[in-house]
Amino acid sequence: MGKSFVLGISTGLLWAPCAGPILGLILTGAAIQGPGARSSFLLLSFALGAATSLGIALLAGNKVFSALKRSLSFEVWIRRGLGVAVIMGVVAIGLGWDTNLLTKFSFVNTAKAEEHLIDRLRPEKPASVLAAQPALADEGPFPDLSGAVAWLNSPPLGAKSLKGKVVLIDFWTYSCINCLRALPYVEGWAAKYKDAGLVVIGVHTPEFAFEKDRGNVEKAVRDLKVNYPVAIDSDYKIWQAFKNEYWPAHYFIDGKGRIRYHHFGEGEYGESERVIQELLKQNGAQLSSSGAISVAGAGAEAAPDNANVRSPETYVGYRRAEHFASTEAIAKDSKRGYTPQPRLSLNQWALGGSWKVGEESAVLQTAPGKIIFRFHARDLHLVLGTTKDGKPVRFTVKLDGTPPGDDHGVDVDNNGSGTVQGHRLYQLIRQKGPVEDRTFEIEFLDPGVQTFAFTFG
Repeated sequence: MGKSFVLGISTGLLWAPCAGPILGLILTGAAIQGPGARSSFLLLSFALGAATSLGIALLAGNKVFSALKRSLSFEVWIRRGLGVAVIMGVVAIGLGWDTNLLTKFSFVNTAKAEEHLIDRLRPEKPASVLAAQPALADEGPFPDLSGAVAWLNSPPLGAKSLKGKVVLIDFWTYSCINCLRALPYVEGWAAKYKDAGLVVIGVHTPEFAFEKDRGNVEKAVRDLKVNYPVAIDSDYKIWQAFKNEYWPAHYFIDGKGRIRYHHFGEGEYGESERVIQELLKQNGAQLSSSGAISVAGAGAEAAPDNANVRSPETYVGYRRAEHFASTEAIAKDSKRGYTPQPRLSLNQWALGGSWKVGEESAVLQTAPGKIIFRFHARDLHLVLGTTKDGKPVRFTVKLDGTPPGDDHGVDVDNNGSGTVQGHRLYQLIRQKGPVEDRTFEIEFLDPGVQTFAFTFG
């Protein structure tokens, strides 16, 4: 009770101005724990803390303002000064200065207090619950796979031919960084549980037009050393049959042809592997080991540094472009010269040189041309390709105006030099030291490069 009282008081004092979300959290915790003296006392403690903080703020505010009135006889100037401050604040917010200022000078961090509050209100789970398997519901029948335009590493497969097998369907596309980071786990499961009856099928559904090209997909499958069956879903028929919306997406199907579980995006690999083990056991398999695979991805497949990722996936084509900061506006589907602004805020990017910006990419018309991006992340990737003539495009990369040195990615050397050869994701930066706001610049020395999207990790 004592800890609850102190927690309620401190919570009210800290969050009284925006008490709604915290009060909602407390009410949720009270609902989970059920009615009782402890829940009532926790709510009362919060109310007392909130009232105390508001009372202190009211009393202190009145005293401060009274002192100002006594020391300054010209109240009109006070009002005018406050008015100017409000106008300056609005201008700062409109220009994004507030974000930069808080990023650089913020010294108040309530994250730990919030985490402590959530941990206190989260009901403890018994060990038996923590060790339990994920709930395996019946999510419907195994959809048809006949919509594939081609198959790699296997003849065409379907629900009938796979009956009696446990199946993992992995929706992916080869230039997607999230798919690439999940790939080592999918490959590991395919190898470990193949003899126990698991069949892994990669359904390659494209995001960009170049990923519809069978030759590009075949090359990617070879380069990535994917050995399990891959259905090329360039017409989105399988995607639509599953009603899928994500890359990557994993669907787990039991030996009776029923979808029993799904997972969208990266992460929770241990839980996904436990699902595989449980479905195999239900199917009569004898597993030699119940432990999880150990994965250490390299290059773009390495796990992200999520704690330091503050830059979002950013598209270059005008259909989904955001935070564009060249001096000139984007000229859709037309050749135009662009000039980067001298200073970019975090997550702004700009073109320099002569470019033609289309719906999903920008193509450099004459060399040289550059892209500048102000980012915050350990890794920076860029999806690139060349025009139909297929000629390689040379480029150089700089970080804060100098070659990246040890912070270069796998597709760049220490001096920042690299070459675009084919459509794929290129890892250009992997920082070895502390992660902070940095300015990335890539200059292309030959025309014809296609730029699609930035991703971070």
